[in-house]
Amino acid sequence: MKIERYSIYWANLDPVVGAEINKTRPVAVVSDDLMNLHLQTVVVCPLTTAIHSSWRSRIQISVKSKESEIAVDQIRTISKKRLIKKIGALSADEAARVRLLITEMYGEKSP
Repeated sequence: MKIERYSIYWANLDPVVGAEINKTRPVAVVSDDLMNLHLQTVVVCPLTTAIHSSWRSRIQISVKSKESEIAVDQIRTISKKRLIKKIGALSADEAARVRLLITEMYGEKSP
């Protein structure tokens, strides 16, 4: 299966530990296409339908006409074997918002 950055897949995230997001749910692939081609893992942000509009670490989107949010605070690396089926992709605007939030949350702070 060719896995592309910013595609949305159903993924089985169980088993989990502690407060990690669990169960089979959509995830947005955020790892680079070259990494996705050569590694057996992908970096994803889980999606949830529990909307927290005041949380800065979440981005609201619609997937298959269902209001959801991308949980950038739950970013994780998973095996490609956890991916079940492609169900969509982020728009260019949504992808840009994800890149910006990942940079803001995990990138170096400017002096």
